[in-house]
Amino acid sequence: AAEVAAVGALRDSLLAGLSSRIEGLVENGDREIKVAGNAHVAIANLEAEVLLMALDRVGVCAAAGSSCSSGATEPSHVLAAMGMSESAARSSIRLSLGFASTKADVDGALERIPAVVAQLRTQVGAA
Repeated sequence: AAEVAAVGALRDSLLAGLSSRIEGLVENGDREIKVAGNAHVAIANLEAEVLLMALDRVGVCAAAGSSCSSGATEPSHVLAAMGMSESAARSSIRLSLGFASTKADVDGALERIPAVVAQLRTQVGAA
C-alpha cells in the first residue's frame, strides 16, 4: 500500500508540474479515481504521434492510444467512450510510472516535456 501511495504521489507531482508549465494541457479521466502509475493528458494543438517522436529523442518514454492497443495509430477507444472529441483524443499521451520511478525521473520529465511542447508549438505556429 505504501508503494502504491508513493507512485500516486509521483504521478500527482508530474501532473501538477505539467499543468502549471503547459498551456492547454488537460488531464484525461477522473481526477479522484485513477491508477497510481498512470498520467494521461491531452495537449492542445499537438498530434500525439509527433509529440511521442520528439519526446523519445530527449529520453522520455510515453505512449498514445489505450494501453491494451499499444502501437495502434487510432485514437484510444476508451477516450472516445468517455465522450472525448477525436482531435482531443489524437492529442493525448500516457505517461507511466512504477515502483522504480523516482522524484528525479519526474523532475527530468518536467524539464523535458514542456520544452519539447514549446519547441513543437513554435514549429507548427500553435503557441
